[in-house]
Amino acid sequence: MDRASAGLIVAAAPPPLLPETPAIHEIRRAVRAWLTEHDATTVVVGLSGGADSAALTAAAVAEADAVHAVVVDHRLQVGSGIVAARAVEFAESVGCDSVRVQAVDVTGPGGLEAAARHVRYRALDEARCGDPVLLGHTLDDQAETVLLGLGRGSGLRSIRGMAPFDDPWGRPLLGVRRDTTRLACEELGYRPYEDPHNSDPRFTRVRLRSEVLPLLEDVLGGGVAAALARTAAQLREDGDALDDAAARVLSDALVPEEPCAVPQGQSLDVFGLASAPPAVRRRAVRVWLIGMGASSPTDRTLRAVDALVGEWHGQGPVAVGRGPQRGTRLVVARRRGTLSVEFVDQQRCADD
Repeated sequence: MDRASAGLIVAAAPPPLLPETPAIHEIRRAVRAWLTEHDATTVVVGLSGGADSAALTAAAVAEADAVHAVVVDHRLQVGSGIVAARAVEFAESVGCDSVRVQAVDVTGPGGLEAAARHVRYRALDEARCGDPVLLGHTLDDQAETVLLGLGRGSGLRSIRGMAPFDDPWGRPLLGVRRDTTRLACEELGYRPYEDPHNSDPRFTRVRLRSEVLPLLEDVLGGGVAAALARTAAQLREDGDALDDAAARVLSDALVPEEPCAVPQGQSLDVFGLASAPPAVRRRAVRVWLIGMGASSPTDRTLRAVDALVGEWHGQGPVAVGRGPQRGTRLVVARRRGTLSVEFVDQQRCADD
């Protein structure tokens, strides 16, 4: 479905000129750099009406050829429709080519934050018509993400932060402070929406923002948020290099399927994996497991599978996920120098 037939509000007036003020200039430079690096001319912006997304939307209109705003109404508070309508007015005032309100029902596992994020991303993905979606995550959001990852203790993947572009999600403002987006809204004469969830101490991220980061800034003498963001950028580069190495190891270790064999998924040659460093080997195993149907294998699971390669002493299969039927498990077993996956009865898995 194209935008013309999707019930969008199309802005008719030409975009106004933005004030040439410091905060707006900084945000425009960040957006311009992102658009240039990713060769993007038409973008969708996820607009909540808050300071970050509002400043991003205004800068995107000034820098991109076409900007389509999508306002996701989570309907979690009384009056959310009024907030959405005000966001529409803002999008029209800065000259978005179109703006659309998408109302959603926040349901699903993982708590309110996770459920809201899931339905929001799904709504944005459905509305983007093949274009990249710009999100208003700032340097401060990146710092909070790194701290959350450190708390989970799940390795480099969880503390490398958010990527500037994780197709289709673009984040041009990861080098911009939250105070700058607020100042940009002041320069625009716009009073941003303040989501009450962003000050609710029941949410872990809110306490990180209001308690932990200020304490770290005080104890360590400032610059903590920027340092955490730099750390995330460095770790992303390291992680990308390790992922590339793991892809080569996995390609070499895959055992070709026999033409007449019953398709069960490709096996891995243990000896092809054994020569790789453990960090690279576990990454290769992780990609393989996900391809075989395991969902987000944990560090404990990966290490148990890796032990079938690097610490082999005849141990039994390792459970890596649920099977398609009640009472079954997806397991990895080592037989005759190869790792393979199969579905087994849960009781058999426990007995092994």
